[in-house]
Amino acid sequence: MNNNEKEDIKELKYFKLLAKQYPTIAAASTEIINLEAILNLPKGTEHFLSDVHGEYEPFVHVLRNASGVVKRKIEDVFGNSLLESDKKSLSTLIYYPEQKLEIVLKEEKNIDDWYKITLNRLIELCRYSSSKYTRSKVRKALPVDFAYIIEELLHEQFNEIDKQEYYDRIITTIIDIGRAKEFIIALSKLIQRLVIDRLHIIGDIYDRGPRPDIIIDTLMEYHSVDIQWGNHDILWMGAAAGVRTCIANVLRISTRYANLDLIEEIYGINLLPLATFALKYYKNDPCEAFIPKVKEDNAGANQELDLVSKMHKAITILQFKLEKEIIDRHPEFELEERLLLNKIDYKKGTITLKGIEYKLNDNNFPTINVDNPYELTQEENILIDKLVSSFVNSEKLQKHIRFLFSKGNMFLKCNSNLLFHGCIPLDENSNFKTMKIYGQEYKGKKLLEKFDSLSREGYFEEVDSKEKLYGMDIMWYLWTGSVSPLFGKEQMSTFERYFIDDESTHIEKKISYYDLRDSEKMCDMILEEFGLDPKESRIINGHVPVKKKEGESPIKAKGKLIVIDGGFSKAYQKQTGIAGYTLIYNSYGLQLVSHEHFSSTEESIVKEKDILSTTMIVEQKVKRKRVGDTDMGMELKNQIKDLKSLLSIYRKGLIKEMR
Repeated sequence: MNNNEKEDIKELKYFKLLAKQYPTIAAASTEIINLEAILNLPKGTEHFLSDVHGEYEPFVHVLRNASGVVKRKIEDVFGNSLLESDKKSLSTLIYYPEQKLEIVLKEEKNIDDWYKITLNRLIELCRYSSSKYTRSKVRKALPVDFAYIIEELLHEQFNEIDKQEYYDRIITTIIDIGRAKEFIIALSKLIQRLVIDRLHIIGDIYDRGPRPDIIIDTLMEYHSVDIQWGNHDILWMGAAAGVRTCIANVLRISTRYANLDLIEEIYGINLLPLATFALKYYKNDPCEAFIPKVKEDNAGANQELDLVSKMHKAITILQFKLEKEIIDRHPEFELEERLLLNKIDYKKGTITLKGIEYKLNDNNFPTINVDNPYELTQEENILIDKLVSSFVNSEKLQKHIRFLFSKGNMFLKCNSNLLFHGCIPLDENSNFKTMKIYGQEYKGKKLLEKFDSLSREGYFEEVDSKEKLYGMDIMWYLWTGSVSPLFGKEQMSTFERYFIDDESTHIEKKISYYDLRDSEKMCDMILEEFGLDPKESRIINGHVPVKKKEGESPIKAKGKLIVIDGGFSKAYQKQTGIAGYTLIYNSYGLQLVSHEHFSSTEESIVKEKDILSTTMIVEQKVKRKRVGDTDMGMELKNQIKDLKSLLSIYRKGLIKEMR
């Protein structure tokens, strides 16, 4: 049997399997007609967010208002037929239906009339929002309790006078039997779902802000989401895998921002051993460089800053010790310069870096053996073992990290966009940086794919296996290494920032990628490396906040690269001058949205105060994009091709219809 005959047999087997799904000419023909029609529907709206850093309140609000898409839909439908105050009330109701209804029920005198007016408005808006989808797709999105009723109301025909009383009676009955409140909630959440077809989170859910867990819980319930891991995400992923250096870093950052409630109360990680250890060794140490960065609105509420400062210093010193283990195991990481404890003159209280001697602002190192500064004391070994056990056995943390693995990647190609959190490692000559892994050199796309694979091995491989150990080390490297696409700097100056006052030592030099972000040539090179057409494609990433107040633009290289980190994290808002960027990609093109400071969820509900957002058109298509122009369209076209082949096979009698 030659190769052609083998291929023919293999192909026939495939079509026999396809025939089970479409057993007749009629069934295959119907599906072809259906798919061809779908190709001509408008492209679904994509929503991009980045660097949310635990700031759950503005994140949830931006998710609910879809970066202003809900308000634009209301404007499209109602225009001048509604007062601005009514539009604002309707928007707030859709964002927060449960909470807003509580207020309305207390204040509204004629609630039945309000229900009738509101239900009709929501149905009209819901009908408009669902118009770009097939009935089948909308049906799948409907809440189970009201699926039949909503489907009937969505497909109401205004010219069918005979049915008008039927539709009116549905709404009246909903009110009469006391189900209006639940129906309004269901419609509001359906609108939220319909206005966004797919959500992209371009990294850094964790650290700095108070409740990344709420963000992940929200994403776990979202209908369609993907995540491109950020450096702070990979750090937590490594901690959940039991990487000791990652755990120390996570705790250092958590103590630095006084976010220990997340560690202890949400993830159930026992910090008593760390607190006890810190009090023993730093009891009389003011730990001034380690006083947490507490938000102004929370400064009076935190009564344990002194203890947290001591814990902060204790875990930081332990981190510096632990890092030596990985650096010694992997000379290919080229991180020997970050071993600084042995460069300290403990008697003089100085450190020598690159031939220059600097005075330390803190010379109290009670847990360091001067003759062997990286040696862990017996108590430190016991402490880190307890912390590892707490992290790997935290049920909620493990659930969240498995979600990051299931929905996340190092990068994503989607509808001519290349999404990654930080950068593509480049050297000083603008070439892709290489890294040797298991004796083989990797760069560009293959390097990111390898990092992705190794990270999964570090989490999922069997305990104590060679693959797991190397993958665990890689997760820490991705946090701090110079060839990490998530880090993007030559070095991390953690020690210097704590112990040296001279700010010239604090500088963390960015790699060449950031100097070249305005270069179309660089963007084209990267897009081609990832198999994308530079004429049609663009790069979307976050990681480095755009300093809008200094005149920096988030749009680089004439629109080929868009940076959407605008300072969701409050820690960055003084630098950026705004409170975040988001990106909307609909059938008409790309819209970049900049957001002002978000006050609170309560104020949004009670005062109907939305985030003040400004929309900038990045790209506007003269011809509206259809499903056929997307990645999904390519898949559907392949399905149509196969179905047409199946029709031909049926008609030739190579496979008989199953009637």
